[in-house]
Amino acid sequence: MAVSVYLERVIDELERNAQLVKEEELQAMADAILRAERVFVAGTGRTGFAARAFSNRLMQLGMTVYFVGEPTTPAIRKGDLLFVESGSGETASLVVMAKKARETGARVGTVTIHPEASIGRLADRVICLPGATPKSGLEDTCSSVQVMASSFEQLGWIVGDVLIHYLMERTGITGDEMYKRHANLE
Repeated sequence: MAVSVYLERVIDELERNAQLVKEEELQAMADAILRAERVFVAGTGRTGFAARAFSNRLMQLGMTVYFVGEPTTPAIRKGDLLFVESGSGETASLVVMAKKARETGARVGTVTIHPEASIGRLADRVICLPGATPKSGLEDTCSSVQVMASSFEQLGWIVGDVLIHYLMERTGITGDEMYKRHANLE
């Protein structure tokens, strides 16, 4: 089979899955981000790469943002938001972080396949994405032409970028302004 056929299948799958993302969940997450004093972003594995990309864009928007686990990440506190990307919603280290954030009075938001899983139950805001993951032990919410949780990871990256566009609109911050905060020690 031609490689381009795989590309078409993946793009078709992402387009179908994107139709299932709820507008009200996206808006509620954007509101939570805008209300937060600081945003702490967490994710592991490939999903963590999408979360890191999202934290990078939040920083370029001018927000105070930290990726959890970096040595310069301070203590989370009341008024902050912990934004967790976890397909399964059961990644042990991320569950511990969500519990700790709640104990400090911080709010929790998550992007997940399973809002009924541990992190989803701890979250104030949830963006539920369709997906398949072998990790959760929970039933997949869609079938995928891709391996493991690739579809969730890709859609999570795109949803992060969409949130950034929406936040740009809400704050009036332009791409040119964001570029001034782009890394220059490259």
